[in-house]
Amino acid sequence: MPARSALIYVTVALPPLVLAAVGVTHPTHLTASSAEYWRDLHIAILPIFPLLAFAPWLVARGAGAVFAWVVGVLGFLYAAFYTALDVLAGIGAGGLRLDGMGMATGTVFGLGGRLGEVGSFAFIAATAIASATAIVRFRAAAVPASVVVLVGAVLFLQAHIYFPVGVIAQLCLSLGWAWLYFVVERSARASAAPVAPLIDAAVQTG
Repeated sequence: MPARSALIYVTVALPPLVLAAVGVTHPTHLTASSAEYWRDLHIAILPIFPLLAFAPWLVARGAGAVFAWVVGVLGFLYAAFYTALDVLAGIGAGGLRLDGMGMATGTVFGLGGRLGEVGSFAFIAATAIASATAIVRFRAAAVPASVVVLVGAVLFLQAHIYFPVGVIAQLCLSLGWAWLYFVVERSARASAAPVAPLIDAAVQTG
């Protein structure tokens, strides 16, 4: 496997895998005893959440500049607004609870939740558009992987990374995007395969 392809597989599959692993340890409730880990956990994964936006853009860009731009903008909206959720309901709420200001966590949870919904819906839209472009281009070969990533995106909205549903969501995203990129790459190789013999023939006759 070329190094570039291996790097792309890692880029689309690893971030959701990391979030799934973290989700297994994510406390179910924010309490005085879990506050420090809650805060530190969300600090640690702060740079991971935005990376989820790369996979749908990677798939959509093969369908043309317009789709690449639309999915790119949706990915940016997801990254911005979902990061707000992570900062407010994760880092902020954990820090407030740790400092004995638990009465204020409801405010940051509420605000973070509303902003996070904007990001989650943007991510679902980006995933749906990228999947649709793949199905149009590759027909039935792209359908199973598209279904997997769409399920993952919807579950992500509902359960974030909480165990077990949120963890399942991230596993679906990891498997689905790697699978969908495999379909894209295989099609690209198949399209390029007849070119080499033609080039060789042209060189020999020249």
